[in-house]
Amino acid sequence: MEAASDATPPLPPSRPWPMPALRAPGLLTALGFVALYFLLQASVGALVAFGLGLWLGLRASLQHLAYDTKTIGQQVQTMLAQPDARAAMVMLVLCVAAGSMLWLVHRRWPRLWSLASPPGFAVARPAQPLFYLLAVVIGLAAPVLGGWLTQLLAHGHKVPQDIQRVGAEAALPLRVALMAIVVTVGPLVEELLFRGVLLSALMRRLRVGWAVAACSLLFALVHLPDLGFLWYALPGLALLAAALAWLRLRSGSIWPAVVAHGVNNLLAVAAWFLAVKPAG
Repeated sequence: MEAASDATPPLPPSRPWPMPALRAPGLLTALGFVALYFLLQASVGALVAFGLGLWLGLRASLQHLAYDTKTIGQQVQTMLAQPDARAAMVMLVLCVAAGSMLWLVHRRWPRLWSLASPPGFAVARPAQPLFYLLAVVIGLAAPVLGGWLTQLLAHGHKVPQDIQRVGAEAALPLRVALMAIVVTVGPLVEELLFRGVLLSALMRRLRVGWAVAACSLLFALVHLPDLGFLWYALPGLALLAAALAWLRLRSGSIWPAVVAHGVNNLLAVAAWFLAVKPAG
């Protein structure tokens, strides 16, 4: 019998373990996150109104005043109908809903957060800084082209916006604060949800062009309540959304789309500072 060899068998060549494939969010999950964002806005507003009603009821109880639920409800509605209160409510709702969604998306898909190519959400630097300049151009051009298209379809009818009325009637400090949120926080969370999560989910099932078209249409549809459900506002919104999706895919970053979206919103709220408030 041969003596057992003392030689140690060679180790296999060192190589990293294969990483699991990065999968895009499912379509139902992506739509659920978009719906959750708008549901959070409604929920926060309802919670604020409920808390205000509890406070009024407690104050009435401590002062031994006879207030019923209907009376307290009317008082809450009156208080929240004030321009400054409405502006403060919009800011609170947007910040809470946006902050919650940013946290939830990062927690749910941490590995997709900064990945530039789909299925990533592209929270990273763009391939070229020139895309920021292009984003500004698109942000300036989109309201002009979209507004022209909307007016062409509307035959001269105006398109009201709830946020426009809120901002135009609020006091100047609140207008400035609300403008900052509408130009920064709103575009960031909407780009992450639509051109990040939802677009990645759609590209998992559709060709790029169809995915962009579907994402743009959904973006336009969810904004219809703020526009009085006027159908002729859809094409302009969808055109903007398609341009934002193109920016995100071409630059490999969501930030140029955020910039373009913010510039677009900035032009929309500029009228707040041109409005003359009635003497009161």
